Amino acid sequence: MVFTWKTSNYNTLNYFAHPTAVIDDNCTIGDGTRIWHFSHIMSGSVIGNLCNLGQNVVVSPKVVLGNNVRVQNNVSIYEGVICEDDVFLGPSMVLTNVINPRSAVSRKSEYKTTLIKKGASIGANATIVCGNTIGEYAFIGAGAVVTKDVAPYALIVGNPGRQTGWMSEYGHKLKFDSQGKALCPESGQEYVLENNKVKRIK
Repeated sequence: MVFTWKTSNYNTLNYFAHPTAVIDDNCTIGDGTRIWHFSHIMSGSVIGNLCNLGQNVVVSPKVVLGNNVRVQNNVSIYEGVICEDDVFLGPSMVLTNVINPRSAVSRKSEYKTTLIKKGASIGANATIVCGNTIGEYAFIGAGAVVTKDVAPYALIVGNPGRQTGWMSEYGHKLKFDSQGKALCPESGQEYVLENNKVKRIK
């Protein structure tokens, strides 16, 4: 099978879509983005540059994905979800957009916004209950269930999700000394913990 790059009718940027992917009209797909087998990109969605959407991914109307977002296989991104740049959505993780769904009751006017901020990672089979914000570079462990806002750099595990530590921007658990400082073992970046908040020292 020959793979080809396509040019969207709705912008001037080039992207790749596997022949089995369905790309609806009136969506925006950025330069260098790749969309793989059996995925569906719906009208009104916005996908940034250099994203990678794996097999069997659905991007619903009004969803916004920033640049360099990685979406692994079998993820459905529903209306109300916004992912900033460099977000990672692990295999088969779950996003919702209604708190109390009922088949016989229309709640399309009640969709809640879920914001996943820059650099955050969501592990395989995790669930993010709608209406919450996942902070910058937060790390949601595999299978965790997030029911409330998550602080930047926080490590969340379990059901219901609970914070068990802090993560560096390179995805390593931080160990803070008595001065409230920590180094990422991979990047050497320095972090400080003050008032139960973590920030990177530039």
